[in-house]
Amino acid sequence: MSTDTDTDTQNLTLVQAVRDGLRTEMERDDDVIVLGEDVAKNGGVFRATEGLYEEFGDDRVIDTPLAESGIVGTSIGMAAYGLRPVPEIQFMGFIYPAFDQIVSHAARLRTRTRGRFTCPMVVRAPYGGGIRAPEHHSESKEAFFVHEPGLKVVIPSTPADTKGLLASAIRDPDPVVFLEPKLIYRAFREEVPTGDHTVPLGEAAVRREGSDVSVYTWGAMTRPTLEAAETLADAGVDPEVIDLRTLSPLDRETIVDSFEKTGRAAVVHEAPKTGGLGGEITAILQEEALLYQEAPIERITGFDTPVPLYALEDYYLPSPTRIEDGIREVVEF
Repeated sequence: MSTDTDTDTQNLTLVQAVRDGLRTEMERDDDVIVLGEDVAKNGGVFRATEGLYEEFGDDRVIDTPLAESGIVGTSIGMAAYGLRPVPEIQFMGFIYPAFDQIVSHAARLRTRTRGRFTCPMVVRAPYGGGIRAPEHHSESKEAFFVHEPGLKVVIPSTPADTKGLLASAIRDPDPVVFLEPKLIYRAFREEVPTGDHTVPLGEAAVRREGSDVSVYTWGAMTRPTLEAAETLADAGVDPEVIDLRTLSPLDRETIVDSFEKTGRAAVVHEAPKTGGLGGEITAILQEEALLYQEAPIERITGFDTPVPLYALEDYYLPSPTRIEDGIREVVEF
């Protein structure tokens, strides 16, 4: 359940909701610091931080060198000291130099110090394909971070959820990897509460109620999944669409409850199939609801290859048609 203290709304895109969420939290808490490559004077490569430098100054919105390990390592020190840093990594494919800092230090700080220190840090990064970008700009490797104990992993799919989840992530006492689906940064608008607005971490959202098959997805894949669901509904198939929103911790209760209702399931994600979250969700259903299962669980995903360039990118990403075909296989089994 989301909470907000202001009934007024504004019509925002997803990237505008990122900016509004950052601004609101920086106004609320002087300990919130934004840092990264070109986030200050230029407002970030996608303009997600545009205007924050002018509003909050160079001691709270900081341009850094092009050094991801340094950006995150510095942020861990800030967090241990008591600040709430929000480092931006320009693209998820650039996050690998900071991987050691995130998994070896940020995720372990609470355990390593027996709770004396925590790491209230949010690592923001645009992720995913579909924008005709070159290599390393279209990664969808959320499973890397879900596998690491001590990290929370969040991926919004709507502007209102983006602001609310980002606020909750910034206020969380532990590190959060906050991945933003850049394909839909400016794809649509919706009403977003002004002022204080939070959405709890660890709670999935039922985007479409249905009775025939449960379809689990997140991020940019939520919209094509809903499109496929509506097409199937016109043909007499009634899918339920679950937007997970938080991938670690997963909302196991919502995942299992939906499957117990429908007895059939599909998982849609743009990451490669092997080692993707589709396998973990399938395992949860097998462990907790096997006797409800009526058909094999279908994984509708990207392929086990690097994200291809331009000409094949649309083929790589799950489309509404491919999602529809996958759901039909489950229903018709």
